[in-house]
Amino acid sequence: MTSLNFSPADFVHMSRALQLAKRGVYSTDPNPRVGCVIVQGEECVGEGWHIRAGEGHAEVNALRDAGENVKGATAYVTLEPCSHFGRTSPCSQALIEAGVARVVVAMADPNPLVAGEGIQQLKNAGIRVDSGLLEQQAEALNPGYLKRMRTGQPWVRCKLAMSLDGRTAMASGESQWITSAAAREDVHRLRARSGAILTGSGTVTSDNPSMTARGEEAAQRSEPPLRAVVDSELKISPQSAIFREQGMVRVFTLADCAPNRQKALQDVGAEVVMLPARDSRVNLTAVMHELAESQINEVMVEAGAGLAGALLQAKLLDEIIIYMAPKLMGDSARGLFQLPGLETMAQSVPLHIDDVRKVGVDWRFTIRPDYEA
Repeated sequence: MTSLNFSPADFVHMSRALQLAKRGVYSTDPNPRVGCVIVQGEECVGEGWHIRAGEGHAEVNALRDAGENVKGATAYVTLEPCSHFGRTSPCSQALIEAGVARVVVAMADPNPLVAGEGIQQLKNAGIRVDSGLLEQQAEALNPGYLKRMRTGQPWVRCKLAMSLDGRTAMASGESQWITSAAAREDVHRLRARSGAILTGSGTVTSDNPSMTARGEEAAQRSEPPLRAVVDSELKISPQSAIFREQGMVRVFTLADCAPNRQKALQDVGAEVVMLPARDSRVNLTAVMHELAESQINEVMVEAGAGLAGALLQAKLLDEIIIYMAPKLMGDSARGLFQLPGLETMAQSVPLHIDDVRKVGVDWRFTIRPDYEA
């Protein structure tokens, strides 16, 4: 059904459902963020959203909010209702039993356990189903969940901070702080929505970061994001700050790395995962598949130019967030990405800038690499 067939009221109610779904941005992992509105005639009688995994889904919460005033109503849902038993019962069945007459769905769920089955169950029960309303906005709510279901890989977002002349650290490695406190608070919001925060051994060794998500958004999570380190040679120290914080740490390394160093990391609570090599380094595609198998939807990369460049060259970055500070750091300072082999303009990496906004005294760029160009 095209948007030309939807009424102005349909747009209003689905827009409200999308607003509700956004309330779960920091808390639903590994489930998708979903909102639902129940409308009887012209009156909204129930609202709900998925708050966190293991609890009621958006449709069930909206039906509960509506009470008995549901028979013959229209339900607006930002994602196809689930049709299978997981930690909760199927939402499609709940809508059928409630007696709704129509369900408007923003988009189908690519989860193989659903994949059109939820919509078909509703239709088989005699319920009118219209889909595709504000589909693009619904897609934007769940980039990681949708990519994981479609490709078996998470959505990978790389965060970088730079000066006006494109430098990320002084030649000595000093980088604290390029950007303002406002930008750093914004980074914590990006961390809080991520299932994993990924860095490289060089960053752990030189900066000794904690890699935690802090702030009110992080407090909405049921558990901290996984902190992951790519360390082909197991160089990082068991005394690193990353091991002193709450939450799981996973270290990706090669199968032939020193067993004594593996044990030292395991003794401080790290999970050491051995993966195949590519060019004598950990295969980064294998890293992403492993994270997806752990139900990680969104990965936040906070690393130096080496790992950031390797991920870009492997076409594994979906999004790049750059915070640009109004300062100059000079010719000898370090750049954003290590991209060996680029010698002509024809070899340059094309990008799409999707958004630019001011954050404190800094500017934040949201960028997509154009791998097809």
